[in-house]
Amino acid sequence: MERRVGRLLPLLAVHTVVEYCRLPWKPPVTAGLLAANTLIYLRPSFLHHILPPIREVWFNPYLILKHKELKRFFLSAFYHVGESHLVYNMMSLLWKGIQLETSKGSVEFASMVAALLTMSQGITLLIAKSLLLFFDYEKPFYSEYAVGFSGVLFAMKVVLNSQSENYAYVHGLVVPARYAAWAELILIQMFVPGVSFLGHLGGILAGLLYLKLKGSYSGPDPLTSIIRNFAGILSWPLKLMRSLFRPRRQRISGRGTVGASQGGRTVSGVWRCQACTFDNSVWLSVCEMCGTSRGGSGFSSRQLQHQDGDDLTLAEIRRRRIERFG
Repeated sequence: MERRVGRLLPLLAVHTVVEYCRLPWKPPVTAGLLAANTLIYLRPSFLHHILPPIREVWFNPYLILKHKELKRFFLSAFYHVGESHLVYNMMSLLWKGIQLETSKGSVEFASMVAALLTMSQGITLLIAKSLLLFFDYEKPFYSEYAVGFSGVLFAMKVVLNSQSENYAYVHGLVVPARYAAWAELILIQMFVPGVSFLGHLGGILAGLLYLKLKGSYSGPDPLTSIIRNFAGILSWPLKLMRSLFRPRRQRISGRGTVGASQGGRTVSGVWRCQACTFDNSVWLSVCEMCGTSRGGSGFSSRQLQHQDGDDLTLAEIRRRRIERFG
């Protein structure tokens, strides 16, 4: 069923438009993630038969491992239980995404988001299963239902603040920026009931693991290379269509430029008079400007010989140009 738009979503839309309008370069991947999360929450009628209902995508470790439901593993991050949940996450995504995508580039940022999503969900699943095996914690974590993009956002916060020496405000507290994610994890768990502690913790650990792998791997990022090649394949038909329908700039009329030769370059479809340097159509055998035959030579720069035998001075040529072209 299509959701009704409340008061917070218009504020998110206005804030997003304002932020993007002030940017010289508009990060496309961040905009795509914002649009995807919002459309999935609103469930417009044209997507109703494509998007599964939220009950089929809840992140539940027990159901994922028992039934091998990868749909829950990947899609649960893009679903939200309420408008405030969505708007809070999207405001955080807007701020973090613009900074990270601007610094890394769209392709590397897209590969980073995909890696963080997979690692945060995988770590959360691994922790839940470990708590069940070693401590018999089934009800609090292994059977827990959760949705939302916050796990990825916690991982992005770790990546964003990894090299920062500044301080950050976390719900009124001033903490070193590199520890901001840990402080937010504790404060949210204390003051916001019903949030997924394992989901947020998995996001923080995913960010730390991503930085560790990124620092130890010297070669090009394989996922980034795959996304870049895939984007190149998708853009190839567009480039082909642009090349086919690009307007030609070659001139076939004799009314070309007059002046000195530009480094000896010639334009296909025209020939340049050696006497007055006027560009004529290849269909003409006599210069349209001064009447010199094509390929003719032996005239000085001060005086040109016309077909009827009269000597044409430069002043006469200028007069005829004015009469012909106004």
